[in-house]
Amino acid sequence: MAAFTASGSVLRGIGARFSSSELFTCRQCLRNRGYAGRPFSNRASTPLSSQQSERLNSYISTLRSKLRTSFIPRKALLSTATTAQPAKEGVAKIKSSFFPDVSSKSVAYWLLGSAVSVFGIVIFGGLTRLTESGLSITEWRPVTGSLPPMNNEDWEAEFTKYRSSPEYKILNPNMNLDEFKSIYYMEWIHRLWGRFVGMSFVIPAVYFVARKKVSKPMALRLAGISGLIGFQGFIGWWMVKSGLKDDLFAPGSHPRVSQYRLTAHLAAAFTCYVAMLWNGLAILRSHRLLAKPAAGIYELKDLKHPKLALFRRSVAGLTLLVFITAMSGALVAGLDAGLIYNEFPYMGNGLTPPKAELFDGKYSRHSDHSDLWWRNMLENPSLVQLDHRILATTTFTAVMALWAYSKTPSMKKLLPRVAKKGVHGVVAFTFVQVALGISTLIYLVPTHLASTHQAGSLFLLTWTLVLGSRVWHPSRTAKLLQMIVRNKTRPITTSAVNAATK
Repeated sequence: MAAFTASGSVLRGIGARFSSSELFTCRQCLRNRGYAGRPFSNRASTPLSSQQSERLNSYISTLRSKLRTSFIPRKALLSTATTAQPAKEGVAKIKSSFFPDVSSKSVAYWLLGSAVSVFGIVIFGGLTRLTESGLSITEWRPVTGSLPPMNNEDWEAEFTKYRSSPEYKILNPNMNLDEFKSIYYMEWIHRLWGRFVGMSFVIPAVYFVARKKVSKPMALRLAGISGLIGFQGFIGWWMVKSGLKDDLFAPGSHPRVSQYRLTAHLAAAFTCYVAMLWNGLAILRSHRLLAKPAAGIYELKDLKHPKLALFRRSVAGLTLLVFITAMSGALVAGLDAGLIYNEFPYMGNGLTPPKAELFDGKYSRHSDHSDLWWRNMLENPSLVQLDHRILATTTFTAVMALWAYSKTPSMKKLLPRVAKKGVHGVVAFTFVQVALGISTLIYLVPTHLASTHQAGSLFLLTWTLVLGSRVWHPSRTAKLLQMIVRNKTRPITTSAVNAATK
């Protein structure tokens, strides 16, 4: 319509200066009538003056230029309609979807903050176990247990329940009420912190989903993490319950929780931490790449290089190895296996204890000893400590091998700068963790060193995840980048239209 309006205004301007017979009579009719030469003259014998001729040529040139810029050729119109249709359909699809394509940055910061909270409760849980405070509360009351005893009668009631536990009878028969309060508060703070982790995650997760702040895949992940946090509370009580029964450990032995349940409890906590940290880093990385689509596509194209695939798989394998080593440490803690063979690298008279000690038949529960090997690996303190040493040494070797591989000429050229820094961070925390582990063993597991050693395992796992996030290829973000760049190039520019009209 704009084209016809512009052309109409031009024709009206010319029509005001020329009669209708001059404008709308064809050239052949003029010849038949005997008019000479110029088509816009009804007086053949009287030619136009030079001034009139210039005015006419000027109007004709104006008409041609107006028509050229106002009308788009049919080919260009069809091209515009064809390319605009998918974009309109994509916009309609996005508007009809409840979830955005990318989660908000606020979700990323909240996830990282939740990961920090889980990091803290893991360390505090280790302190609770090291101070033998975990069995001080003998009941599981998720709601009413949020408040500690408020008066002397309540304290006496709780102390009476504790006095009936195996831990009190065997380890603490002379404990008074004030000493009981100190271990009670340790366990109560640990449980209260767990409630805080759950509430501070589930409530914001519902809010972010309702406010359309998270993508659909992220919403499913948040639901999974929320379920795992709730299940973690059950695992915690299931673990504590194992230390309140005499039938779960040898009569007269040191009362302790089941090492299997302790490992499951720690594994669930580590999994929550990994999920929160990884997804938080992934959201921030997606926003950084989408801020500059062209540069983001170039960066991800470099990460698709075939030689980097081996490096990514190596980082993933190293992360799994660090996780397994930490879980073997939980078995060591559950069996108090760090209190034997307090030397390094030897264990007694050699690098390993005697074979008869490592595979002791008393740990087998079948007459044919079919469970001898795996029960010794999980229940024999000597073999459990040896396994942890082997896994720790393997982790150290793998880290150094990854560092050496990152120094090869091809990796120096392909690895991003942030990934090179990530490798250095992993190496640094590996050395610190090895020093902490050896010191904890030699000094007979003092509380401060043991707790720091546990924190070191989380720090090392954190840096392997950071390194992985820097070299991983996010396929969903890559597709979004391609869509953005493709949609930016679809609309027909003015220069392209002008070029098509010439």
